[in-house]
Amino acid sequence: MIPNFSTAKSPQQMMGAMIKAYWAGKAGVDPAKVYSVSVMPCTAKKREAHRNDDMKSAGHGWDVDIVITTRELARMIKQAGIEVLKLDDEEADSPMGPYTGAGTIFGVTGGVMEAAVRSAYFLVTKKELGDVNFKPVRGLEGVKEAEVDFGVELGGGLGSKIRIAVAHQMGNIEEVLNRIREARDAGKESPYHFMEVMACRGGCIGGGGQPYGCTDEIRKQRTEGIYADDEKSQYRCSHLNPSIKQVYEEFLGEPCGHKAHDLLHTKYRAKPLYVK
Repeated sequence: MIPNFSTAKSPQQMMGAMIKAYWAGKAGVDPAKVYSVSVMPCTAKKREAHRNDDMKSAGHGWDVDIVITTRELARMIKQAGIEVLKLDDEEADSPMGPYTGAGTIFGVTGGVMEAAVRSAYFLVTKKELGDVNFKPVRGLEGVKEAEVDFGVELGGGLGSKIRIAVAHQMGNIEEVLNRIREARDAGKESPYHFMEVMACRGGCIGGGGQPYGCTDEIRKQRTEGIYADDEKSQYRCSHLNPSIKQVYEEFLGEPCGHKAHDLLHTKYRAKPLYVK
C-alpha cells in the first residue's frame, strides 16, 4: 500500500519545519537557537519527530526538537500551580498562528477527510461548497463511507465522483484494507479512491497521550467542542487562510513546488514485521 500513501507530512512536522525555515526569519530569531516543542494528544508523535532525516528538512537539527503529550502538559501545569482559567488571553503568533476550522477538525475521526473535501472541491471546481459541513464522515461509527460529486469530470476514469472511506481504530482500518485487497486480487476497481485512517477511537481527541479515562461520552463532548470551534471560525477552509496564502507568496512559492516538497513532504519504506 506504500505507493498510495500521502507524502504530506503531519501538521506537527510541517509546523516544525516552517518554524525554523520561515517563522524564525520573520521574527528575527536565529533558527539555530530555536528549540521547537510540540504538544500532542498522540504518543506516536514522539517517535515521528525523529523518524528519519526528512524530519531535519529546515537544516537546523530536528524540525521538532521534543514532543510532550497533552497529559504530560496537564501534569506540568498542575505541578507548577498554574490556574489556566485565570490566565489572560493572548493573540497567536503571526503569520504561523492563525488557523481555520478545517485545521481544528483534524482532531476528530473524519476531520482530515472533511477538510480535504472542502478545499479539493474548490481547487477542482473553482467554487466554494455551499455547505462545508460534510456530515457523512462524522460520528463514532468504525467505518464511514461516502461519495463526493464534484459536478465536473475529474479525469483518469473517475467521472465526477470520488468514493471515500474513513476508518478509526486499528481493527476497522484492517477491515477497509481487506476490502481493497480483495478487489485488487479479483482484478476489480478499488472500492475507494481516498481513505482517511486514524489509529485511535474517535481520532486524536481520544489519543494515547490524552488524559486517562476517555469514554465514548467524553469523546462525543470533545468532538462537539471541535465542531463548535469550526462553526465559529472566521475561515473554515484551509485554502482561505490568509496566513497560508502569505507563506506561499513570500516563501514557498507554488503549492507542490520544489521548496514546499522539501519542507512539507516525506517518504515511507517497508519494514519487516515484528515477531516476538
